Amino acid sequence: MPNSEPHRLTAVEMVDRIEAGTLTAEAVVQSCLERIRERESIVRAWTHIAADEALAAARAAPAGSLMKGVPFGIKDIFDTADMPTGYGSPIYTGCRPSFTASAATLPRAAGGVLLGKTVTTEFANRHPGPTANPHNPAFSPGGSSSGSAAAVADFMVPLAIGTQTGGSVIRPAAYCGVVGFKPSFNMFAPAGMHPNTETLDTIGFMARSVADIALFRAALMALRYEKPVMPDRAPRLALCRTPHWDRAQPEGQAVLEEAGRRLAAAGAELVEAELPNACGNVSEVQNRHSYFEAPRNHAPERYRHEAQLSAALRHGRIEGGQKLTLDEFRAAWREADRMRAAANNWASGFDAILTLPGPGQAPKTLASTGDAIFNGLWTVLHMPCLTMPVGEGPDGLPVGVQLVGKRHADARLLDIGLWVENRLRAR
Repeated sequence: MPNSEPHRLTAVEMVDRIEAGTLTAEAVVQSCLERIRERESIVRAWTHIAADEALAAARAAPAGSLMKGVPFGIKDIFDTADMPTGYGSPIYTGCRPSFTASAATLPRAAGGVLLGKTVTTEFANRHPGPTANPHNPAFSPGGSSSGSAAAVADFMVPLAIGTQTGGSVIRPAAYCGVVGFKPSFNMFAPAGMHPNTETLDTIGFMARSVADIALFRAALMALRYEKPVMPDRAPRLALCRTPHWDRAQPEGQAVLEEAGRRLAAAGAELVEAELPNACGNVSEVQNRHSYFEAPRNHAPERYRHEAQLSAALRHGRIEGGQKLTLDEFRAAWREADRMRAAANNWASGFDAILTLPGPGQAPKTLASTGDAIFNGLWTVLHMPCLTMPVGEGPDGLPVGVQLVGKRHADARLLDIGLWVENRLRAR
């Protein structure tokens, strides 16, 4: 790919070319900024662009650093002392926190350049922001990490950070046609992130390849970078339709079935499998967690600025949480612990679980971020998830598949993801 359009490179390609001296970090950032100027009025992925600061940081990026000046975006649910932080709410217009979140700090420490803040739904809940799907602006980009997914999909930035409480990383990544990664619970430091549901909130991110995921994961965890390794044998995969198969759209069902056939033809051992019986109530347990915590985590806004909260948050999640008792929440917590143990034991029989990342293509509306029914169950089970685009829906929008791994086997999931990506994306 010519250096005249470095914004279209993957993050790993950028690092390799910067290291080889055929490209500079400043040229990468400048190319991304030009792309944003060209497309932002349509996609509306950003709440703040730090153009001058990003160019200066790119020029100063240490040559020996992991990321070497590669730019990234971060969801505007994270505090940044040097940029406005609005959490997707008019309550915090112009807010400048006094410190910067770990998720913004660690990639910078690894040589990454923070390009700006991406659009989030209101407090990472359901009320959408202005972002449109870059493949067709009449369609939803998903949420709540709407801007992060759209910015990566539209080649505005190669990497962007989001969060997932239900399906807020995996679903928008699938709707926008990029690679999305939600790690095992509590693997990325949440300091400086506005809470949604602290028992579920998980930092994740979007990229353009599985290799990019491994690179950025090392930066976000301050770990030694290890490239994903192609497995020495074809994987054993569980084809899991979940209890919600009847809520999948025809294109979602078709893409998952076809992906299974292609992977089996490539040598994978594909086993039809469903979650253990102990996990039958998993989606309801996820809902009870997020609803119960809502009136408590949003108490500062609720008691001082209630009129500026959306009706969806006030009358949906907050009022729903007020109806739950502490005993009901404790019961859900205990049930979730039992489910996690059962799911982890079940997942031990496979290299990964092959399933849907969403019902199908993105919905044709900007008033909804879509259905998280195929995401919330894996979030409450604290299992790592990886999605990648492999097909199209009836309107030409991306449709993907999701790989789920055993809890804390994140690196192994990326290895399996590399094998799957190699078989499904090259077409």
